[in-house]
Amino acid sequence: MFEVNHIREEFPILKEQVHGQPLVYLDNGATTQRPARVIKTMTEYYLRYNANVHRGVHYLSNLCTDANEQARERVRAFIHARSVEEIIFTRGTTEGINLVAYSFGEAFVRAGDEILVTGMEHHSNIVPWQMLCERKGAVLKVLPVRDNGELEIEALPLLLTEKTRLVAVTHVSNVLGTINPVRRLVEAAHAAGACVLVDGAQAVPHFPVDVQALGCDFYAFSAHKMYGPTGVGVLYGKRDLLLRMPPWQGGGEMIKEVRFDKTTYNDLPFKFEAGTPDFIGIIGLGAAIDYLAAIGLEQVAAHEEELSRYAREQLKTLPGIVIYGEAPGTSSVLSFGIEGVHPFDAGTLLDQLGIAVRTGQMCAEPLMRHYGVTAMIRASFAMYNTRQEVDMLRDGLRRVSALLGNG
Repeated sequence: MFEVNHIREEFPILKEQVHGQPLVYLDNGATTQRPARVIKTMTEYYLRYNANVHRGVHYLSNLCTDANEQARERVRAFIHARSVEEIIFTRGTTEGINLVAYSFGEAFVRAGDEILVTGMEHHSNIVPWQMLCERKGAVLKVLPVRDNGELEIEALPLLLTEKTRLVAVTHVSNVLGTINPVRRLVEAAHAAGACVLVDGAQAVPHFPVDVQALGCDFYAFSAHKMYGPTGVGVLYGKRDLLLRMPPWQGGGEMIKEVRFDKTTYNDLPFKFEAGTPDFIGIIGLGAAIDYLAAIGLEQVAAHEEELSRYAREQLKTLPGIVIYGEAPGTSSVLSFGIEGVHPFDAGTLLDQLGIAVRTGQMCAEPLMRHYGVTAMIRASFAMYNTRQEVDMLRDGLRRVSALLGNG
């Protein structure tokens, strides 16, 4: 059975107090907390086994190398990729997207070609494509968002053309919580001859992901949003595409042979892993995946779905609350505003009550403009959050409204 109180015992930080109040951590969309076992695993490697990977023949190097490649296999199984050759370690989702924007762009994008993004993307899934278009003389197009937080899928036939080279879409909106119909987008893009990159940062911690079932060509995510360390991420790419793409960075590990007249590149996935990786962070990612697997992502998804539904219900009982995004399928992200109250003021007052939420543009300024606001308040939930914490958020928002003269 899913026991949230038992799970909370794994996260020491949840016992902390903020301004004399129990911590209510609702900023999981920015980063999750780490369970003690992940921290312990990484600490043990730093204390007992630290040595660079893929280079030495000595015991410690071999041990760390084996642990890294075991973590790669864990990632492969976690997202149901076909081969470990398709799993590239990065510093995070942003680096994975930039890698594709550069390397795929060099191989496949020419002047006059088109890149299609959606109106709900994080800046990290907009700006790299703008930079690619500037380098190549390509055109950036945007699939619009409806006010309820759904994509205008019906507009795809008008936007996808023979010039479309790639579609970049978030699996789950970091602002609206919308779970996008990725499989449908992939089918439409492939029918037009385009590839698809999916930003999975807000998806993989919350429900099972199968990249083969989705059919996407690239899928990027970060360890720190799924109970793992910062500075580590994953890029999945289909093997046939990765083979045709040039390396993004040069240096150690990504080469087979270096001569002054010519360098030959390493096999996949190492061709895209220049330099010393955060090998202990990668081991921590493997430990986080083991932790999630032991709990069961299906159970995590059920708990978070119920919690998110309850949170929406509770916030709707408060006067002046405006919820952004009411798509039929949403994940554990809830963004809202309070009429007459600036989000920064609300966030500051909630912090005094020990409640951590996100305020601002959420790295999605175009989406803010769509809704005609400069900022929002976001509560994002994880498997260790509870109904009691939702009630504390509701009561805190009631106090904020009353204090600022709106309740």
